[in-house]
Amino acid sequence: MLEVYFRSNDETMNFCDYLFSYSKKIDLHWQKDAEWGNRIQVNYNIEQERMKDALANAMVDVFNHHRLTTMMREIIEGVYYYTNQDEIERIMDLTQWIFTGEDEDSLFVRDIKDPNGLLRSIFFSHIQDATSIHFDSIIKFRFTVFKEQLIHLVGLAIDEFKREEDHQAFIDMLREYIAKKQPIYDTIHVIQGNAFTFFKPTGERFSNMELRKIMHEEPLYIVGLDGNEMNLAPLVSMAPKNIKIYGDHPSEPKTLTIINVFQEKVDFMPHHSFPFTFHKNN
Repeated sequence: MLEVYFRSNDETMNFCDYLFSYSKKIDLHWQKDAEWGNRIQVNYNIEQERMKDALANAMVDVFNHHRLTTMMREIIEGVYYYTNQDEIERIMDLTQWIFTGEDEDSLFVRDIKDPNGLLRSIFFSHIQDATSIHFDSIIKFRFTVFKEQLIHLVGLAIDEFKREEDHQAFIDMLREYIAKKQPIYDTIHVIQGNAFTFFKPTGERFSNMELRKIMHEEPLYIVGLDGNEMNLAPLVSMAPKNIKIYGDHPSEPKTLTIINVFQEKVDFMPHHSFPFTFHKNN
C-alpha cells in the first residue's frame, strides 16, 4: 500500500485516470487531507516493480499536463526576460516541440536527449521503498536537475525562434525587392531536383551560363543572396509573374522557400504535368 498526496483536485483526478491507463489491477481510495489537499491510497495486485513504473509514468503525465507549460513560461520570463506575449507563446510552442518531438529535426536540436526519461527517473527514485509520496514536494525540492535541463531546452527554442525571425526578415526583404522589379519573363517553369532546372516560357532550358549572366546583372548582395546560389537567386533575378514548379515533393525545403517568397505567383504541379518534350526525352 502506498499513499500519494496532491494539492490540486484536477491533478488528483488525472493521476487516477493515468494510473488506471497503465494498470487495471489497482484499487484507489481518494480522501481529502487537511494538510496536503488530497490523499490517494494505492493498493495493487501486480508485481511491485511494474507498479512503481506505472506510478512514475502517471506522475510524469500529470506534470506534463498541468505543470510543464507554467514552468516553461516562468523560465522564458524569469530567466530569459521575455515580456512580449506573442514571442513568449511562440517560444513555448518551440520548447514543447523540442521537448516532446520525435521527428528528425527536434531530435537533432535537443541532441536526442529524453527529458521525459529524466522526469521518470526523478519520480521513480522517490517511489523506491516509500510509503508516502508528495507530488508538490518532489517538484519543489527535487527538480533542480530537471529545471536546469528545461532552461537549456528553452534556450535552444529561443535560438530557433531567432532563426525564424531572421529567416522571415530575409523573406520579407526578398518580397519587397521583387515587388519593385520589372519581370524579365512572364512565366518560368521549374523542375525539382537536387538543384532546380529552369525553363523559359517556350520550354527551352536555361543554361547555367544564361542564368549566371542574368544574376550578374542584379545586385543580389543587397538582399543577401550569394551569386553562386542557383535555386532561389535566378528566380529573384528574373522576378517572373508566374512560376510553375513540377515535382512530387511539395514540402521540399527549396520549394517551400520559393512558395514563401513568391506566394500566389507559384503553382505546384505533379512531375508528369511538365508540358514540354525536352524533359520527357531526357
